[in-house]
Amino acid sequence: MDVVAKIVVGLVALIHGYILVLEMFLWRTPRARRAFGTTPEFAEQTAVLAANQGLYNGFLAAGLVFGLVAGGGVGYPVTVFFLACVIVAGLYGGATASRRIIVVQALPAAVALVLTVLAH
Repeated sequence: MDVVAKIVVGLVALIHGYILVLEMFLWRTPRARRAFGTTPEFAEQTAVLAANQGLYNGFLAAGLVFGLVAGGGVGYPVTVFFLACVIVAGLYGGATASRRIIVVQALPAAVALVLTVLAH
């Protein structure tokens, strides 16, 4: 993959790593509540669900990192697959939870996917 594509894929992985931390470990904190627009009561009631979501975001990040590290014939299809997963998750989240998710998740992944395909 081209260096620019790798950097953007890495940024998408970092975004999902950060979301993992917010959802799994910081869900009840003011920082996470501000990021997700939740109240302390809602955060308390949904902490287990958020941690589960965080784990899935971590899997997306791990897949992208694996694709970058593996490189070559293995890394390219893995990277494309996980970017497509991020795009689908971002579009679904944008349609069901908040349109902001499209900008935060789906758009960077779409840019990374285009750059990755063009660099291949």
